[in-house]
Amino acid sequence: MNLIQLKHLIALAETGSFSQAAARLHLTQPALSRSIQALESELGMALVDRIGKRNELTPFGLLALERARRIAFEAGELKQSACDLQAGEAGMLRIGLGSGPGAMLMTPFLVHMAKHHPKVRLTISRGATSVQLQQLRGRALDGIVIDLRSLVPGSDLNVERLPDLRAGFICRSGHPLHQLPCVRFEDLLAYPIASSPLSDEVARILVAHFGPRAHPDEMVTLRCEEIASLVEAARITDAVFLGIIAAAREPIASGELAELVLTPPLHTSAQFALITLQGRTETPAMQTLRTFMAQKMRE
Repeated sequence: MNLIQLKHLIALAETGSFSQAAARLHLTQPALSRSIQALESELGMALVDRIGKRNELTPFGLLALERARRIAFEAGELKQSACDLQAGEAGMLRIGLGSGPGAMLMTPFLVHMAKHHPKVRLTISRGATSVQLQQLRGRALDGIVIDLRSLVPGSDLNVERLPDLRAGFICRSGHPLHQLPCVRFEDLLAYPIASSPLSDEVARILVAHFGPRAHPDEMVTLRCEEIASLVEAARITDAVFLGIIAAAREPIASGELAELVLTPPLHTSAQFALITLQGRTETPAMQTLRTFMAQKMRE
């Protein structure tokens, strides 16, 4: 018994005629008759009463027809699901985002998926890199987007580096520091410094550039994983945000926040990457994330 034979039975029941069913199925009438006979032989009972030119389903044929329709429907749904998955239009996508990527991507990606891929079941997790790596290796996440500097390399990991994003210091436009003709690092220390947890490599860059007092453990007074909250604190208080400039793009564009240019200037950037597991079959929706991130980074 196979799906084709069941579809032949359905066509015969709907047309009531071997000739009409054969025409619908683009078969010869003898070929259709052989298919129905093979199905009857396998089931061990007659499906069709052939009464002259009339063809009527037997009581067992009616029962078989009901089940054949359910099976054909489910087979069609399964095929459509496969097509949707291949096109990235359905299925599940579970992504972990670090603090920086979360500030840049989380809300825009949720909006993008709701508008353009509403059938995909998207879950976004936030948390420390070590926790997200554990979830990735435990197959609880399909991929994570994190600060590359915080990653401990592993032979089981695929690393796809994203374009670097410039980092710096940001304050509200009416901040006393924004009025100074020249801002030195020592001037910053008179105000709260807000930042997400920084990697050891970034700490070394800051210390090399500004001296020991620039180590995050000494300098940062407001620390959390949610960059959006840190940016908001800088917008409504005298706190100075240290992080990705693009994370504050909108309030900078509106004039509420401004980037501070220090003397000597700080030239550093955030390095993000998409991390997946080696050898793991990806959900097709992962490519949707890649395409979205490429566009977002260009913006």
